[in-house]
Amino acid sequence: MRKWSLDALYTSFESLEFQEAIVEIEKLVKKGNEFALKELNDTTNALEKIKRYLLESEKLRTLFTRTIVFCSLTISTDALNEEARKYMNKLQKLAASTTISSTKFSKWLPQIKNLDKLIESDKLLFEAKYYLNRIVDGAKYVLADDVEMVIAKMKATSSTAWGQLQGELTSTLKVDYNGKQITLSEVRNLSSHKDQKVRKESYEAELAAYPKISQSIAYAMNGVKGEVNEICELRGFASPLDQAVYVSKMERSTLDTLISSMKDYLPHFHAYLKRKGELLGHENGLPYYDIFAPMGESSREFSIDEAMEFIYENFRTFSPELENLARRAVKEEWIDFTPRQGKRGGAFCSNIHPIKQSRVLTNFSGSFSSVITLAHELGHAYHGDQIFSERIFNSRYTMPVAETASTFCETIVKKAALKDADKDEKIFILEQSLKGSTQVIVDILSRFIFESNVFDKRKTTPLNTRMLNEMMTNAQKEAYGDSLDENFLMPYAWLNKPHYYSGGLSFYNWPYAFGLLFAKGIYAEFIKQGKPFVEKVNLLLRKTGQSSVEEVASLVGIDVSSKEFWNSSLEVIVKEIEMFLELTE
Repeated sequence: MRKWSLDALYTSFESLEFQEAIVEIEKLVKKGNEFALKELNDTTNALEKIKRYLLESEKLRTLFTRTIVFCSLTISTDALNEEARKYMNKLQKLAASTTISSTKFSKWLPQIKNLDKLIESDKLLFEAKYYLNRIVDGAKYVLADDVEMVIAKMKATSSTAWGQLQGELTSTLKVDYNGKQITLSEVRNLSSHKDQKVRKESYEAELAAYPKISQSIAYAMNGVKGEVNEICELRGFASPLDQAVYVSKMERSTLDTLISSMKDYLPHFHAYLKRKGELLGHENGLPYYDIFAPMGESSREFSIDEAMEFIYENFRTFSPELENLARRAVKEEWIDFTPRQGKRGGAFCSNIHPIKQSRVLTNFSGSFSSVITLAHELGHAYHGDQIFSERIFNSRYTMPVAETASTFCETIVKKAALKDADKDEKIFILEQSLKGSTQVIVDILSRFIFESNVFDKRKTTPLNTRMLNEMMTNAQKEAYGDSLDENFLMPYAWLNKPHYYSGGLSFYNWPYAFGLLFAKGIYAEFIKQGKPFVEKVNLLLRKTGQSSVEEVASLVGIDVSSKEFWNSSLEVIVKEIEMFLELTE
């Protein structure tokens, strides 16, 4: 069992460094609020006031990031850690208290008539140009000071708490499987087992376990989505989706174009799924328990070391810098590899700006899919490594571009593995690639449909387990059509995805589709232009925190508002589908 080390953050909650950080945060929060209340009442000495706010908030954000990440990473592998939860609660309350200064600044900044000239005249302000202009533009959605304060404080005991409940229940759920109890992550990992009997039995065990926690998590869903609906209405957003698009620094028309292309290309994905179902002996479409079934003769098992060597070798085809980043992640113990009791499911990467490092969580099972997941998360780490050179207020990139480097790294590994494969290996690698693409296009579309319907329905009624299950299966039927066996769907797919349970991050589904297709387009340009294109990709990643999505794409000559672009990226996947269909005739 190979775990990450968090010592670069803090050695413990009792350590002098952690305790001093908490004290310093309390001082800075108080100092910042006093400054805002006293000084941000008129626009005299505006330049000095802006600079002071930027520098003080930068210092505070650095400390908040370091301490909160230490808490959250600890909880992600030890769901019941009482110290981590205690300090997380304390830090969330302190973060809520900064609403006084941030709200004051957001309302004060647009009052400065010569702001553009001030930005051009000062090095610090010029560096913060995009950040400051976003504050000015977003001021129209900022509420009265006291309302913002109440919202910030209440979130800690509402959506944040509901999200923590979902995480704790799914991390600690015990699943009865073959006479023993295993974790949810372990049983879900069996979905890619080479034995169909194991896949079906694990699917049945997973379904049987969910009712133990489904009612509680349905309450969590209602709490989060209800809160988001109310706050969006107060702020003046037409819908939670419109808010999500705005927060993503993207135009709604760009998203609509993306979704339209995805729907147009569904028949190609259905053809792949039907063929897979036929090859596995099914007549009525593919049952859900066989979606992740491995195919081909090369479904080898990887040790952790073998997986990393495979990644090093293929990352090298892009650049030595990418390979070195992956090696550093292992050497410096950034990665927590395997499942265990109390560890959350799935995978993620946390980029930690204050220490210029990342931490990667996976639930590695030895499958090729696990290797791809590792490559994906290390792509996030590479994005972080590029953006660490920017100031912290320019380091927050949005959801759509968040999946760019990760999906790009997946593509590198898959394409490199496919290049020298024989027929059986090609079937295996192609199917692994198509399995991932189908999840990101078809399954993501089902989740987008589901979440849209949940937000709409939640306006008029609370949603119980039965209703959520029906909404999920209806969304799956709409996206998958007749390519899945409707007698074997996954009604509880709403329960195990933490993305649904964030009050500040709605619709974290379509960004995966954006990232996949955007990365396909970038990879195509890399193939055309070769090594000189590497630095363009690095520039794109560095600028993701200080540009709109459309502006970021233009840095590499891509127009994401064009349906032709999305169609061309989807055509890359269609070629893989056609190759798979031809090889499996």
